[in-house]
Amino acid sequence: MDAHAIGLLIVGGAGLGLLVWLLHKLGKALVAIAEIVAAAAVVFMALWWLVKAVIWLVKEIVMHPRTTSTVLVLLAWWRWLGWFSLTMAAGSIAIGLISWWQIDLVSFDQWCGRFLRAWWLRWSTYQEKLPAWLHACGLIIKDDTLPVAVTVNLVGRKKVQREQQPAAVRIPKVVGVKSGPSWDEVRVRLVAGQKPEDFDEATRALASARKVARCQVREIAPNVVSIDFQRRNLLADPVACPELASLVDVAGSSVNLAKVWAGRTEYGQDWYLPLAGNAAHTLNAGASGAGKNSIMWSPLVSIAPAIRDGLVRVSGIDPKGMELAYGRGIFHRYGVTGQEALDVLTDLVASMDRRKAEFAGHVRTVPISREYPLELLEFDEIGALTKYTDRKTREAITEKVALLTTQGRALVFTVRGYVQEPTKDTVPVRELFPRRICLRVTAKSHVGMVLGDQAYERGAWANRIPESDAGTGYVWGEGIREPLRIRAGWVPDETVKALEAFVTSPAPTPDNVRALPARPSTDDDGQGVAA
Repeated sequence: MDAHAIGLLIVGGAGLGLLVWLLHKLGKALVAIAEIVAAAAVVFMALWWLVKAVIWLVKEIVMHPRTTSTVLVLLAWWRWLGWFSLTMAAGSIAIGLISWWQIDLVSFDQWCGRFLRAWWLRWSTYQEKLPAWLHACGLIIKDDTLPVAVTVNLVGRKKVQREQQPAAVRIPKVVGVKSGPSWDEVRVRLVAGQKPEDFDEATRALASARKVARCQVREIAPNVVSIDFQRRNLLADPVACPELASLVDVAGSSVNLAKVWAGRTEYGQDWYLPLAGNAAHTLNAGASGAGKNSIMWSPLVSIAPAIRDGLVRVSGIDPKGMELAYGRGIFHRYGVTGQEALDVLTDLVASMDRRKAEFAGHVRTVPISREYPLELLEFDEIGALTKYTDRKTREAITEKVALLTTQGRALVFTVRGYVQEPTKDTVPVRELFPRRICLRVTAKSHVGMVLGDQAYERGAWANRIPESDAGTGYVWGEGIREPLRIRAGWVPDETVKALEAFVTSPAPTPDNVRALPARPSTDDDGQGVAA
């Protein structure tokens, strides 16, 4: 091999080595750059997800402050105090809530249970399933606006083409859930193009989707409606009143007149009314057939031993001359016409004045006895005599009722009035009745007239009670924040006659007392006696 070839080999080898060295360095540089890019990408993605997580967390805190704050508190607790202390605290809270629930179901539900139930139902049911129900019921808005693509042809003219793409769907959003003992109120914000009437027309479909018997829609704001689902109804069936045969051996002195059984509540518990003491004067409002007289007769059955033993003396005013006349023997005083009603009221006021003169300065409340019994006035259709009669009689009756309601509590005189139209013109002494019960009424405004402002907004939907639910209504002021839904005991005609025989017989026995059947037989309104 000559020197020239050897030189070429040396130069080529050196060049190849240099090339390999350069490629090695370049590869390391590329690897370093790739590592930097990858690290930057990882950091960028981590920052991106961190920002999204922060945005999501802030949104959740704003939209669901109770849930997220609870989770954060639990995480902080676990981080600093450990699982054991967290488990012990959770167990103690659970035991306390269960004990409260067992001791007083009503107060537990009003102050705690309904919030827990609303939270659970929102996340487990309505937040997840309601959008699908709304979609199935046609309560959505489809955005049919199609995107436009513009191209230019060779001669400079624009050619418009519409690209066929799926239409966007906008679904109303759940903004809040409230849960009562019987109803769930799901507040939904409408989307542009919808109106509350659209939801009114779909109530039956929504009820079927939720698998409940009833669904109602209320307009909360121009763009917000409340879809109300009746989750359960413990008052669907008539409530049987006590059997008179079981009261034969009960002494009248053992009857608690400040807590008299009158029916059942929507919690499935017994409902009691005071016939003596604070808040005993009661105004009962309801349309014809609403079951007002079930509220009248059911407590009278409960206190039958006290009436029999002379500790309660019942007076009746019955402008229709039909309802109370069926049990005429129960009433110590009785009136039908305006003048007869005035005579009854005048005698009651005179008796009250005599007690006032005798006990003034000696006691603050007259003790109930045979000599000084509880004077209980059942004033049926009070509006017929406080508005629809001559002016002189009307004013006199109104004055006597006002005296009894303002002065009768300490002297153990109680007035219970019943009216169909609860306006101020019909019952001018409406405000003198501290306890009011609203059964089914014909107008939404009547609810506020009977139970006071905000009663309807708080759930007293008495204008929506079906005609088949006679005796069902709302009472406000039972020591809880919300109106309480109740149903008075069902009293058939034979029990009214049995009650008359019970209180007029000196020593009734089970053989001469006809007990109320376990379930009602047949009746027009399903509630026995009804106004």
